[in-house]
Amino acid sequence: MADYDFDVLVIGSGPGGYVAAIRAAQLGLKTACAESRATLGGTCLNVGCIPSKALLHASELYEEAASGKLAKLGIKTPTVELDLDAMHAQRIDAVKGLTGGIEFLFKKNKVEWLKGHASFTGKDSVKVGDGEVRAKNIVIATGSSVTPLPGVEIDQKVVVDSTGALELAKVPQHLVVIGGGVIGLELGSVWRRVGAKVTVVEFLDQLLPGMDGEVRKEAGKLFKKQGMELKLSTKVTGVAVNGGKATLTLEPSAGGAAETLEADAVLVSIGRRPNTSGLGLEAAGLSTNQRGQIEIDHDFRTSVPGIWAIGDVVPGPMLAHKAEDEGIAVAENIAGLTGIVNHDVIPSVVYTWPEIAGVGLTEEQAKERGEVKVGKFPMIANSRAKTNHEPDGWVKVIADAKSDRVLGVWMIASVAGTMIAQAAQAMEFGATSEDIAYTCHAHPTHSEAFKEAAMAVQGKPIHI
Repeated sequence: MADYDFDVLVIGSGPGGYVAAIRAAQLGLKTACAESRATLGGTCLNVGCIPSKALLHASELYEEAASGKLAKLGIKTPTVELDLDAMHAQRIDAVKGLTGGIEFLFKKNKVEWLKGHASFTGKDSVKVGDGEVRAKNIVIATGSSVTPLPGVEIDQKVVVDSTGALELAKVPQHLVVIGGGVIGLELGSVWRRVGAKVTVVEFLDQLLPGMDGEVRKEAGKLFKKQGMELKLSTKVTGVAVNGGKATLTLEPSAGGAAETLEADAVLVSIGRRPNTSGLGLEAAGLSTNQRGQIEIDHDFRTSVPGIWAIGDVVPGPMLAHKAEDEGIAVAENIAGLTGIVNHDVIPSVVYTWPEIAGVGLTEEQAKERGEVKVGKFPMIANSRAKTNHEPDGWVKVIADAKSDRVLGVWMIASVAGTMIAQAAQAMEFGATSEDIAYTCHAHPTHSEAFKEAAMAVQGKPIHI
């Protein structure tokens, strides 16, 4: 042990990385975390989850005031003005506060921050900046970055990625979003609310790949209702920038006649890829699969003893909360405890309006495995949603037809991102739809819709 500088070295300080480092330190292991950014927190806190939610919340309030919706509640706002600089300032302030909070937690838990880019020089050694350290256990938690669109150059002025879309200095007249996934729809929503015309171009025939089929269809209807133009089953074959404007060339995904589309700004949002290049994995005896991911076993061990990997660099959904759970689990496994993550029960959320959330199997996936029962309840029949003038959406519960065990839950509601936690917890404990149907829910709350959807599985909903 004396030959090692640290018991645990975590490479990357995103949600999985910083959580792994803190948990390892709590378990009495001498721990360091290598991070090349000037601030801790990785993509999520710096240019991902946190700043996007700051803009989503602010833009929701702006639209609510500017559209006259508040007047229905007796709140008159005759003059509403957008101060984009102030909106950006509160975003930056949120990021500063939370990244600084991680630094405080590192100090509190005696986690050493090694500043600089990290790359392996051996199976137990890593170069960080100008120095080199050895660790008995090394956790790779370097996250992911934007997937580029071949032939399209990101200049962060006219053609931007998700980072650039957070920092636009003015509201574009026309924003084209390439990709109808979570990030594109969230950032597209931000700029639509503050005045941009937004067109979403998606290669597939529906938005939100991987989500429940009914959710995908309903989402398309809602975004169209809100004023987004959707070009589905369409691919982008080129983007040319001239004089501060972009001209996109489009054609049907299946092939056909091309068309052009002009825009002031273009957001390329076609997915993310693991940050595994530049780590010197070969020096450690590691390689990646065809998707650039590091393969691991159930306990997050790689093929090299003493090297572990979590988060976006390993197979599975690229979600911050998945990485956090894996961070806790890997630290406990290193310490000789039993760290487990149930990858069948990981919720996902789209923070648009209304929010969209799901956990477990889609209805399509569940039916492939056997006979199911499905219950749905519309938010328009929920007393709290109706009182709050939030009629859009529904809750759907999918259960096994024989055992009644809940296999999946999907929601579209103003607070779906919060409501889905109850569904995930119920599924973690193997709940049946009957268990949920007979659980008392506070009234009036949005979560009563979850209870009613479970009652619908039983064939006995009350309020529809």
